[in-house]
Amino acid sequence: MKSVYLLEHLHVISDDNECVKTIGIYASEVDALNAVERLKHQPGFKDFPVVNPLSGDESGFYINTYQIGEDNWSEGFETVNT
Repeated sequence: MKSVYLLEHLHVISDDNECVKTIGIYASEVDALNAVERLKHQPGFKDFPVVNPLSGDESGFYINTYQIGEDNWSEGFETVNT
């Protein structure tokens, strides 16, 4: 099965507010990593780094792998009122 690589950037605005930006979907992990290299020094991206707890990377960029044609969320969901 073919995989794609989703690149996103997380910007934490406050304890209760985050902004996730979808940067792009790439055919290889190398392509996604190259996009990170192109963007990580741009305004905004360089100003709000976030440490990725999975990789230790401090750029705020996240790469997730998805299989084409496969459900990635197979359960329902609940909304919690706070």
